[in-house]
Amino acid sequence: MFGKLSFNALPFYSAIATFAASLVVLGAVIVTALITYFKLWRPLWFGWLTSVDHKKIGIMYVVISLVMLSRAVIEASMMRAQQAVAYNSPGYLPPDHFSQLFTTHGTVMIFFMAMPFLTGLFNFAMPMQIGARDVAFPMLNSISLGLTAGGAGLMMISLDLGKFSTGGWSGYPPYTELPFNPGVGPDYWIWALTLSSLASTMTGLNFAVTIYKKRAPGMHLFRMPLFCWTALCTSILMIFAMPPLTVATAMLAMDRYLGAHFFTNGFGGNVMNYANLFWLFGHPEVYILILPAFGVYSEVIATFASKRLYGYKSLVWATMTIAVLSFTVWLHHFFTMGQSTNVNAVFGIATMLIGIPTGVKIYDWILTIYRGRIRFTVPMLYSLAFIMLFAVGGLTGIILANPGVDYQVHNTVFLVAHFHNVLIPGLLYGMIAGYHYWFPKAFGFRLNERWGRISCFFWFFGFLFAFMPLYALGLLGMPRRTDEYFQAAYLPWTIIAAFGALLVLAALGSLFLQLALSILHRDSNRVGLGDPWNSRGLEWSMSAPPPEYNFAVIPVVEGRDTFMERKLGGTAYLSPRTYEDIEMPKNSMVGPVIGGAGAVCGFALVWHIWWLAAFALLVVIATTIARSFVLNTKRIIPAAEIRATHEAWLRRIRMEPEVSREDENAAANHGLAEPAAA
Repeated sequence: MFGKLSFNALPFYSAIATFAASLVVLGAVIVTALITYFKLWRPLWFGWLTSVDHKKIGIMYVVISLVMLSRAVIEASMMRAQQAVAYNSPGYLPPDHFSQLFTTHGTVMIFFMAMPFLTGLFNFAMPMQIGARDVAFPMLNSISLGLTAGGAGLMMISLDLGKFSTGGWSGYPPYTELPFNPGVGPDYWIWALTLSSLASTMTGLNFAVTIYKKRAPGMHLFRMPLFCWTALCTSILMIFAMPPLTVATAMLAMDRYLGAHFFTNGFGGNVMNYANLFWLFGHPEVYILILPAFGVYSEVIATFASKRLYGYKSLVWATMTIAVLSFTVWLHHFFTMGQSTNVNAVFGIATMLIGIPTGVKIYDWILTIYRGRIRFTVPMLYSLAFIMLFAVGGLTGIILANPGVDYQVHNTVFLVAHFHNVLIPGLLYGMIAGYHYWFPKAFGFRLNERWGRISCFFWFFGFLFAFMPLYALGLLGMPRRTDEYFQAAYLPWTIIAAFGALLVLAALGSLFLQLALSILHRDSNRVGLGDPWNSRGLEWSMSAPPPEYNFAVIPVVEGRDTFMERKLGGTAYLSPRTYEDIEMPKNSMVGPVIGGAGAVCGFALVWHIWWLAAFALLVVIATTIARSFVLNTKRIIPAAEIRATHEAWLRRIRMEPEVSREDENAAANHGLAEPAAA
C-alpha cells in the first residue's frame, strides 16, 4: 500500500541527518501551533493562500525564497566546515552525506531560492510599474505559486524521508540512472524540478502577456522602467528555456521508471542528449537569474543617486542582446567533452561577446552615480558592492571563455568561485536590495536601517572570505566536490573559506533579526503615504500598502519618468475627475489545491505509491474541470468605496509636510519624500 516507503526511510543513518530532520519537523509543528493559537488559519487561507492579488502572490514567493535560502546557506556552511577539517581526515560528514549536501545546496539555491525571489519581485512591482491592476492571468499566477511551493515542499520532505540525490544539481546520467543510483534521491530531484519548471514556464507566459497587453495608456515599450524590460526578457527566456529542462527530467524519469534508455549509451541512447537539453536550459537560466537583478540595480541606483538613469536605451538594447546571446553559449559547458576545436572556438567567442553588453550596463550605472546626490541607503550599498564584485566575476568568466584555460580549471573550485562570484553579488545582492527597496511599499513601514547595514557588511565580507580563496584553491588544483584531501597547501585556504561561511551565516541571521526588529518597531517607521525614497516609478504613486486594485484611476503616461515629472510640477496628487467601478478577480482555491496535489503526486511517484499518485493526478484534473464551470469569477468594487479610500489618502498627503533627504530614515518620514530635480 505504501510502495517503497518503510521505517527504513527515516533519517537515522547519521546523527546530523536525524538532527536536521528533527528541526524540520519541529519547525513545522511550531508554525502550525502558532497559527492555531492565534486563530490565523481563516485569514491565512482567505486572505493569502487563495488570493490571486499579484502583490500577495509576490510576497508569498519571497517568503518561500527566504525559507529556502536559510536551508541552502546552512548546507553551504556545513560543506565549508567539512573541507576545513578534512586535511588527512574524513572530517565530520560521510562522503554520501556530503554529496547530498552539494546537490541540495545547488538545487535549492537555483530553483527554490533564486527563481521564487525574482518571480516574487516581478509579481509585486512590475504590474504597478506599467500601470496595470493585475497580471494578465491571475489564476495561472496562483497555480504557478502552488507548484513552486509544492516543489519546495518535496525538497523539505526529502530531509525527513529517504535520502536526496547525490548526482549534483545538474543530475547528469549515467550516475542518476537506476543501475548506478537505485535510491529515491534522484526521483526527489526529478519531481521537485518538474514542478518548478512547469511553474516557471507558466510564469514566463503570464508576465510576457501582461507586459505586452496590460500597459497603461501612453506606456510605450521605451517608456517602461528597466525593471520591466528585464521582466520581459526574463519571461521570454523562461518560455523557451524551461521546456528543455522539463523534457530532460521527463526523459530521465522514463529511464528510471520505464527502462526507456534515452541516456544509456549501451542500449541505443546517448548521454550527450541529456547534457545538451540540460544546458540548453542551464545557460539561459544564468541570465534568467541575473537580468532581474540588473533591473533592480537600475531602479535602486537611479533613485538613490537622485538622477535620471543614464543611457536608458543602451541599457534596454544590452538587456535584449544578453537575452539573445544567452541561447548561443551553452556548448562552453562541453569544452572538456571532446568536440572539435572549431566548435570550441565558436562558442568561446560567443561567450566572450556576451561580456560586452554586460560591460555597457556597468558603465551606465557608474555614469548614473557620477555627480549624483547619492544616499548610501541599504539598497544602494548592495548596488555598490555588486558593481565592485560582479566586475571580478565577469572578468573570470571571460577567462573561462578561453577553451584552453577552461580545460585546465573546469573541474576545480576555480569554476565554483566564478559561478558564485557572478550569482551572489549579481543575483543575491540584487534580490536583497529589491527586498529592502520595495518592502515599505508592500507593508507600509521601513526596515531597520542599522541592522540592514550590518547584514550588508556581513554579506560583503562573508562573500570575500568564502569565495575568493577558491580561486587560489582552483589554481592549486583542488577538485570540485572534494570532501577529503591530502595536500597541505589547501588547508589555509579552506580555513579562510570556512571563516567566510561563518560571516555569511551571520549575514543571514542579521537579515532575519532586522525583519523581527522592524516588525516590532513598525509604528515608528510607518510610510503609509507611499513614497519614502523620492522614487521615480508609478508604483510609488499610491499608498503603502497599495490597494488591491493598485490605481484608483489608471494613469496616463506622458514620458519615461511621469511620476517624478508630476511631483516636480506639483500635479502628482490631484484628485481625478471621476471614479468608476473596478472589476477584480475573486479569490480561488484552485492554485493551492493544484500545488498541493502536485506535491502529493510527486511524493507518491518518488516512493512508488501508485494509487496515491493516480488519486493526486485525478484531483488536479478534477479541479481544472470544475473551475471551468465556475462562471462567477469577478467581483465589483464600487466607485464610492474607491473614492472614499483614495480621497482620504489624498487628504493625508496634503496635510503632511515633505521630508528632506536627511530625514528619509527618520521617524518623520511618513512616506512623502521631498522631490529632487537632479
